[in-house]
Amino acid sequence: MLLIGSFLLIFIGFIHSYFGEKYILIRLFRRDNLPKLHGSDWFTKRVLRFAWHLTTLAWWGFAAILYFLSSPSGDLRSEVLITITVVFSISGIVSLLFSRGKHLSWLFFFGIASTSWFSVIYS
Repeated sequence: MLLIGSFLLIFIGFIHSYFGEKYILIRLFRRDNLPKLHGSDWFTKRVLRFAWHLTTLAWWGFAAILYFLSSPSGDLRSEVLITITVVFSISGIVSLLFSRGKHLSWLFFFGIASTSWFSVIYS
């Protein structure tokens, strides 16, 4: 059953990112009345885009956790923590690059990734 849930999360992630980009974000970004943060709507558009796609990434992380839970190994804790490390590392990279460091979420994402990774190493 958990494998079905894992598959559904992967599938819905693809659907969410593809159709969200095609039918929501692109249409939203054509508007001329978006809030102007840091002097223009560029930052607003970048934050909306990376936040939208980070949702998909988070769902894929949950899919990996469901996969590991479907047939637990002797080191389930490490598998889950490594999954969290990967998801938040990628989230940090995406946030850092897409916002050119202006959206400070990357600091927190890297902090979460680091604490998860150190928990794997030192346990």
